[in-house]
Order: sequence, then C-alpha cells, then structure tokens
Amino acid sequence: MTRPNLFLIDVTDIDRSTAFYADLFEMEPVIRTPRYVPFEVAPGVLFALWTGRSDRLAGGATGEVGLMLPGGTAAVDRIHQEWLARGVEIITPPHDDVFGRTFVAADPDGNLVRVSPVD
Repeated sequence: MTRPNLFLIDVTDIDRSTAFYADLFEMEPVIRTPRYVPFEVAPGVLFALWTGRSDRLAGGATGEVGLMLPGGTAAVDRIHQEWLARGVEIITPPHDDVFGRTFVAADPDGNLVRVSPVD
C-alpha cells in the first residue's frame, strides 16, 4: 500500500519560513536549498517548505499543519503559552472542540498550524 510521505507548505520567503518552523517545532531541516527545505518529522516522512508555488499565496493561506500532542488539555495550553511568549500569531485561542482542546496559529504566510491532543 502506498502512503503519503511528503507534505508541502507553500511559502514566499524560504529563509524566514525555515527559521519560523525550525524554532516552532524545535528541529533542523534535512537540507536547505534556495526554494525547498524539508524537515524529517518521522522516518521517511517529510514536512517541507517550498517557494515554487508562492504565487498561490496571493489569495491567502493554502494549508493547515496539525500538531497533535500527548498530554491532553494541559499540553495544548502549555504550547499555547510557549508560542505566545515567542510572538507566534494566534488565530484562534484555546478552546474545547469535539476532538478536545485546540488552538490555531499562523505562519508568516498565513498558513495555519492547529494544535490539538492525540486522537
């Protein structure tokens, strides 16, 4: 069975976005190129930034990245406070939803980053 193993986020400024995600997720990229920067999030699975379609961002964000945390409400609230202290833009503050505690942040291009508990 084939499974997706590359998740791309369109960005306008590769250096700015690389710094943002490296700091946000506390990880370093696998490689850095002028238009493509991948981060290995699990063995054989990449989360990558790409400027090859940055013209699509003119209408707004193109995607939502999910960060599912163990630890329930306390873990989600802790990450929210950490990100606020780092100056990350929070789009939707923490609240309880059908799948548990969640909040949504934005990257420098307006792509969304949703934090929630592990399903």
